[in-house]
Amino acid sequence: MSDKGIESILDDKRGFDHGLFVPLKIMYPEADVPCIQLSLVKSFDPKVHIKIGEALSGLEYENLLVIGSGFSFHNMKAFFAPSTTETKSMNETFEQWLIETCSNPKIDEIERTNRLVNWQNAPSARYCHPREEHLLPLHVGYGVAKRACREFFDLNILGKKASVYLW
Repeated sequence: MSDKGIESILDDKRGFDHGLFVPLKIMYPEADVPCIQLSLVKSFDPKVHIKIGEALSGLEYENLLVIGSGFSFHNMKAFFAPSTTETKSMNETFEQWLIETCSNPKIDEIERTNRLVNWQNAPSARYCHPREEHLLPLHVGYGVAKRACREFFDLNILGKKASVYLW
């Protein structure tokens, strides 16, 4: 990735975290697929994570699957607090913004990128993501495709709205 301006190092001593092994355990229970885990950049800069996706899009590898394993809602305190009309609205408003941003084909890629880079300005963004580490894998996934997603799925997990995107 250094040829794309992204510094990286290989750390073969670090094990896989739940962001990799949980989805793959479900998808490939026999663990018979080779995989590489990428870590987030310490700065949590959304632009850098989109650039990582763009760099991955240039890989010429047959049957390459990129999984941006994160979560569109990741306020752990909210999962265990009583839901109110206000918190429900905050969750739903951010989800609507995210779905619109990722799936609307009428949004051009300059605007879509700008919206994702400035995601913290979305309605209720910091309520849904007090820290962004579970949202940034979406930025990598978008960077690979650089277009509106082909399909999205909205879910309800522990009483909170969430969404999944397929590019």
